Amino acid sequence: MSLKFRTRKVVKPEDLNCNQTLFGGRLLSWIDEECGIYCACQMQTKTLITKYISEMNFMSPAHLGEVIEIGVETVDVGRTSLTVSCVVRDKMTERTIIKIDRIVFVAVSETGRPVRHALSHLVSKPKTDNEPAPKLPETHWWTNLLSKKPWKSKSEV
Repeated sequence: MSLKFRTRKVVKPEDLNCNQTLFGGRLLSWIDEECGIYCACQMQTKTLITKYISEMNFMSPAHLGEVIEIGVETVDVGRTSLTVSCVVRDKMTERTIIKIDRIVFVAVSETGRPVRHALSHLVSKPKTDNEPAPKLPETHWWTNLLSKKPWKSKSEV
């Protein structure tokens, strides 16, 4: 399976380190957030954790004003997890800034225990628990969320 996603960020003054290049911690925060959003959408869950990030290879710096592109691709689907890879590059020059081969996210319950997710049916391993995988809705899961109004309209107040 090869699902791909790309998002972009602009390097601003508050993102810089003392060398006037993009602070590595800020970049890793962006990567974790974007990969987490991607995995939450694919697994159709709001509750997930970052379980593992493999070796990171910072290949070149990013500078003030540059637009960087964060690319996420599915590497593996597990019963309770989704593994992705990530490449960040300069949007204009396509110069690679960082590569991460494996980032593992795990779907968890409200109590923090791993649970099956919407893509778990793609795993070839037999079920070992009694918890059924969630059924894929006929419409996208976010459509159902958007159709519910968690707020009160002015007429209801």
